[in-house]
Amino acid sequence: MTDCLFCRIIQGDIPSTKVYEDEDVYAFLDLSQVTPGHTLVIPKQHVSDIFEYDQELAAKVFSRIPKIARAIEKGLPGVKGLNILNNNREVAYQSVFHSHIHLIPRYQEDEGFGLKFVNHADQYQAEDLQDIARSIAEQIED
Repeated sequence: MTDCLFCRIIQGDIPSTKVYEDEDVYAFLDLSQVTPGHTLVIPKQHVSDIFEYDQELAAKVFSRIPKIARAIEKGLPGVKGLNILNNNREVAYQSVFHSHIHLIPRYQEDEGFGLKFVNHADQYQAEDLQDIARSIAEQIED
């Protein structure tokens, strides 16, 4: 896709700081560097988000994540943890519509980056959870 920022990076039309590349995946440093080593992992095949992956593409992309994560940990002294984020669609804060996975090394708790989960457990009964699970399970394809 010629108007896609990440497709243009893969094609070499836009410079990037490459971390890893093979026939299916390209990984490069995010310009924002939320923390040092913040890396984006993208499929070379253009897909907008996780909803467009097939099983084969998912296996290719997600099987590379541990390898790149270990390289970040070994290559950058002081890494104590790692956030793996994948935002899908605008409502989930996706800003570039070529699927990408953020690997964000963590060096300490207060780095200006955080995630906060709000606990809504008191709003659901066991039956509500069963209904939600059933609605999802019925749509899972083999």
